[in-house]
Amino acid sequence: MKLTIQHQERFSRGELILRTFLGWLYIAIPHFFLLFFVGIWSGIITFIALLSILFTGRYPQSMFEFQVGLMKWQLRLNARIMNLADGYPAFGISGSDESTNLEVEYPDRLSRGLLIVKVLFGWLYVGIPHGFILFFRMIATQVLAFLAWWVVLITAKYPESFHEFVTGTIRWSYRVTLYMGLMSDDYPPFSGKEI
Repeated sequence: MKLTIQHQERFSRGELILRTFLGWLYIAIPHFFLLFFVGIWSGIITFIALLSILFTGRYPQSMFEFQVGLMKWQLRLNARIMNLADGYPAFGISGSDESTNLEVEYPDRLSRGLLIVKVLFGWLYVGIPHGFILFFRMIATQVLAFLAWWVVLITAKYPESFHEFVTGTIRWSYRVTLYMGLMSDDYPPFSGKEI
């Protein structure tokens, strides 16, 4: 998986203030409303994919591409909510964005045995260790995002190290999502760095 959020040279202070005070109205509500229903369909697709992997060892490619499209949509939205990018996030699983990029390689085969292990014990060997560390990393991310908000307001620049840390947190959580969403057999590393 390759996930990047482009670090802009300069950010718009006006957009920053608008997103902060009215973003819930013009960004969050319309996107979350649609994502709720798309998320239900995604859950159904995951169940169908589970059966497909169990019997054929393959994730249906069109369903895989749908899931990746959904993750790209969520990435575009997260980048704006976390003030990592200016502009309005495009709607839909086929939407595009110059500020964000997510590439997920389609696996030719997935392990049936690992599928069963993930379903039965994934919460234990993935959910607990990654969830524990990500919990504290999310707190640090929120603190950095808060500090970055003030820096952007004053200087119109998002500190590059803050940007990389926040992007790394998103990258880490997406790796866990790919693994637990049955889309990859590669155990997610305990890192937000690009590999």
